[in-house]
Amino acid sequence: MTAGTEPDTDPGARRVLALASSALVVLVAEPLYLLVDTAVVGHLGAVPLAGLAVGGVVLAQIAGLGTFLAYGTTARAARHHGAGDRAAAVREGVAATWIALGVGAVVIATLWLLAPWLADLLGGGGEVAAAATGWLRIAVWGAPGILVALAGHGWMRGVQDTRRPIVVVLAGNGLSAIVCPLLVYGVGPFPELGLEGSAWANVGAQAVVGLLFVGALVRERVSLRPVPADMRAQFGLGRDLLLRSAAFQACFLSATAVAARFGAESVAAHQIVLQLWTFMVTVLDALAIAAQSLVGAALGAASVGTARRVSGRVTRYGLVLGCVAGVVFAVTAGVLPGVFTPDPAVRDVVPQAWWFFVALQPIAAYVFALDGVLLGAGDAAYLRRITVGSAVVVFLPTIWLSLAFGWGLVGIWAGLALFIVARAVAVGVRVRGEDWAVTGT
Repeated sequence: MTAGTEPDTDPGARRVLALASSALVVLVAEPLYLLVDTAVVGHLGAVPLAGLAVGGVVLAQIAGLGTFLAYGTTARAARHHGAGDRAAAVREGVAATWIALGVGAVVIATLWLLAPWLADLLGGGGEVAAAATGWLRIAVWGAPGILVALAGHGWMRGVQDTRRPIVVVLAGNGLSAIVCPLLVYGVGPFPELGLEGSAWANVGAQAVVGLLFVGALVRERVSLRPVPADMRAQFGLGRDLLLRSAAFQACFLSATAVAARFGAESVAAHQIVLQLWTFMVTVLDALAIAAQSLVGAALGAASVGTARRVSGRVTRYGLVLGCVAGVVFAVTAGVLPGVFTPDPAVRDVVPQAWWFFVALQPIAAYVFALDGVLLGAGDAAYLRRITVGSAVVVFLPTIWLSLAFGWGLVGIWAGLALFIVARAVAVGVRVRGEDWAVTGT
């Protein structure tokens, strides 16, 4: 069925904003912690900050590649929720959590062995690579917690549970934000661990969050045994989302590797702007998550009209938010980078990326809002095609041409700008059509 025949309902602006604001609290907790982490390590000097940049971008690939656990689970759980079957929606979370635990174990073993090679590849060897290796070999133990949390967010968003994720995420990341400077600098009874203290704080956050999400599943009183059929269904949708995520990660890994070739100051400056970019992606993604939940539920209830109204509303809200963010970052361009590092050499490089970051805010907001609509509809195959295509044709070539011609961060961030614009055109065309609005569970 591809057209809604049931009476349409409208969740209204209040419901959209309620889901988005709850998602925002959850989403910004991790980037805020990473910004705190960046600021704490940044005061150790350029080499530790560059080591964190290299190690952190590798660890971020786990979350990036694992987003299929969140987005795929949200899409499937939301359709069951829209059809009135909460137990089936929660069982999607059980399947996703088992997948998360299995993949997490593989990630620990793999990254422990490959950490030195990856650090040399991305960091260009020397002190930066050594610092990144030490950080990564500790931080990787948080991988199962990262993936379990993604699964937990997925099924809770699907059933429109807006309160428990806030408690879970604030508990884990709040505790680690307090402990991080204590372990890095050595305060009171805490040992001075330097950069490795940042890694231990990261592991603590992921462990707490993962355990709390498992506890939430237990309280739902559904069967917790793994069901192979449910897990295969998760992987079916997850395949396209995984390939889409892989395209993102290939681009950002390449960007860090190329930035490192221009020196510790360049990769440190790239880390600062990239963390702010990640933070804003997360903020803008709050509306996308509201769209995923509401569009999935609407299509599960055979209401295409509702899905289209949600699409229009989140796009308008996203554009307003993106414009406001662009103005704020433009005004604070002379102040904000200094919060993350006192090194004048690093601050001198930041503007090469900063103004691309500012100009992209409204366009990125439009893209992320419509990404959420299509993810809620389960249109993962289309998103995979346009993301991989844009990465291969636009972003990756520009990154490596930057190395060949010495364009530095200007070339890297110009590539990101072209990538975002290409995706904006593609998702806009798709949502104006009808192929994405398929109803049923």
